[in-house]
Amino acid sequence: MIKRLSENVSNLRLLTRSCSLYSSWGGSAAPPTYAWKVAGEDPSSQKQLNGVHAFQCPDKSGIMAKLTECIASHGGNLINGDVFVSSQKQVFYSRSEFVYDPLQWPRVAMDEDFGKLAKMFSAQKSIVRVPEIDAKFKIAVLASRQDHCLVDLLHEWQEGKLPVEITCVISNHNREPNTHVIRFLERHGIPYHYFPISKENKREEEILKLVGNTDFLVLARYMQAFDAGVKLIGATSHFVTAELDCGPIIEQMVQRISHRDTLLSFAQKSENLEKQCLAKVIKYYCELRVLRLGDTKTVVFD
Repeated sequence: MIKRLSENVSNLRLLTRSCSLYSSWGGSAAPPTYAWKVAGEDPSSQKQLNGVHAFQCPDKSGIMAKLTECIASHGGNLINGDVFVSSQKQVFYSRSEFVYDPLQWPRVAMDEDFGKLAKMFSAQKSIVRVPEIDAKFKIAVLASRQDHCLVDLLHEWQEGKLPVEITCVISNHNREPNTHVIRFLERHGIPYHYFPISKENKREEEILKLVGNTDFLVLARYMQAFDAGVKLIGATSHFVTAELDCGPIIEQMVQRISHRDTLLSFAQKSENLEKQCLAKVIKYYCELRVLRLGDTKTVVFD
């Protein structure tokens, strides 16, 4: 189901042992919608805002100078810049954080200005975000029977640690009405959709209709290797390709275990790693810290 879904949903999926994530981003960001942070607030009362821009293009001299000039020419100030150039592929990658006055540099004009640079340098990717006023990324969560990653994701979202809007939760497991997950979802007005799935009917068309307006599709699942006698356990986040578990790695977390660990302690440590890895990857992706480096690697700006 996962492999065939990826062919229909989009060109990108992030995967940990406990999660996957689809994205509908293309080479350039679609025009975002904007809303002032405080309802009814006069835009003229706003002070400087923080923006972030991610850029990927063929390498040549002067790219960073032009990016900096673009920001400065509109009264903005670059406060942090990360650059990486792949010497083998001759590709330039950057992530720029800046502050600016929205009165001097309207949000729509900002998209246009960075769009001109993208055209100038034949960029494969040029994405700009202003978290305080841009609409949050919309995600749907596809969950299995195990709750640990799903529950952690929901609580991280509730506490405002994940800059996303959860549109729905989809599962092949029928959770009872009075369970913790269902009560949480009902309390926050998040729909829960149960789809029993078989080899003959994976319910892909129905799922695709539900996630059509989302930016990400996060898959929550669970794996263990207790019986193998491993001494290190870990969780890996990576983009997904046609081959299972062969996509470019984004993040890995490990923890040492010993013969003293029981099945319970082993499971708890595994779950904690999976939850941490999932939350970090979603946060990094929303902050434009992750870019593809060819077919086998990624650039991750910490």
